Amino acid sequence: MSPVLRRLKHRLLISLMKVLAGLSPAASYMVFVGSGSAAQLCRHIVRSGARRVLVVTDKPLRDMGLADRAVAQLVAAEVDLAWYDGVKPDPTYDQVAEGVKVLRAHGSEAVLAIGGGSSIDCAKIIAAAAGSDEDPRSWVGFGKVRHEVMPLYAVPTTSGTGSEATMGAVISDPVSHEKGIISGASLLPGAAALDSDLTLGLPPHITAATGMDALTHAVEAYICTWDRGTRLQHSRAAVKLIFEHLEAAVSDGSNVEAREAMATAAYYAGIAINQVNVGNVHAIAHQLGGKYGIPHGMANALVLPHVLEFCREEVEGQLAELALLVGAGSPGDAPSRLAEAFIQAVRELRSKVGIPERSDKLRESDYDYLCDLAMAECESYPVPRLLDRENTMIILANITA
Repeated sequence: MSPVLRRLKHRLLISLMKVLAGLSPAASYMVFVGSGSAAQLCRHIVRSGARRVLVVTDKPLRDMGLADRAVAQLVAAEVDLAWYDGVKPDPTYDQVAEGVKVLRAHGSEAVLAIGGGSSIDCAKIIAAAAGSDEDPRSWVGFGKVRHEVMPLYAVPTTSGTGSEATMGAVISDPVSHEKGIISGASLLPGAAALDSDLTLGLPPHITAATGMDALTHAVEAYICTWDRGTRLQHSRAAVKLIFEHLEAAVSDGSNVEAREAMATAAYYAGIAINQVNVGNVHAIAHQLGGKYGIPHGMANALVLPHVLEFCREEVEGQLAELALLVGAGSPGDAPSRLAEAFIQAVRELRSKVGIPERSDKLRESDYDYLCDLAMAECESYPVPRLLDRENTMIILANITA
């Protein structure tokens, strides 16, 4: 397809998504914040009338006792719990099917996700599949889950994906390893708890990667072409919090102030992308996760500065604003200089939290495959500049060790 036709297709697709977003029903949403807020969420679930709840999490969280701590108030209220703790990074349709099997055998009335974005995304599709015999693969895209979804709640234990605040889920095909994005208003959790107590033991490398994931969400929402809702305010707040607190959260995992700030930042960034979606960084990072198993936050961190360089001319003003927000320049500096200063600030933050510039997992022989998928995915995002083959190849080369 010629570049002109590709740009036209992109504009038409984004216009259609705007219409569909306007038709989507507004979902009710409640969030509990701060130390002990998981207990508040549990009491809310009890008040909702649910007496049989499926808890979706991963085995490490269960083994550490964090998941059990999060549901203590449900146990105290004698709510009947079933557990699916088989979620792995980059959850698959097979894991969704396993969770649905547990849910149906138990007769669950609600789903509670505890964990990072993988657990929350998996729980979203389990809740959607509970009342349907359709193959979840048929829901890839926007607004294709048209039936009622089982009540869904979330307790994030990382500060990165913001999945507790979004209506999207990323599920991988276990054979092709390609990632499918399922999105719709019915997948937004009904309530969530941002309980900093449950993030205090998060290892430094996970804290760093998930924090850069949240930064990517905030930046991509800020520079997108779709001006909708509160994406500017929430993106700015998230960027500022991350630059002020991520390094401290990585260096001292018990720093409660930093942990609370990062939980809030990830949530704000999630609100922003829930309104306007993500962009070119994710279009490439999703392929790195699917092909090589690179953790999503790490993949975003590898790609982010390069994508900002790629579209710097189109978003110079926005990057200049972010530079001033994080103290990377002075008001009298030229916008071009400020834009470059912000990109450099992103690189420096990435380095400070211990994330490398390159990965030895990438293979040059895979570039064409990765490029095809990334270029196709970016067409559904409100990006300021569509990825092209030449520059995507350059980005892949620049992040290959």
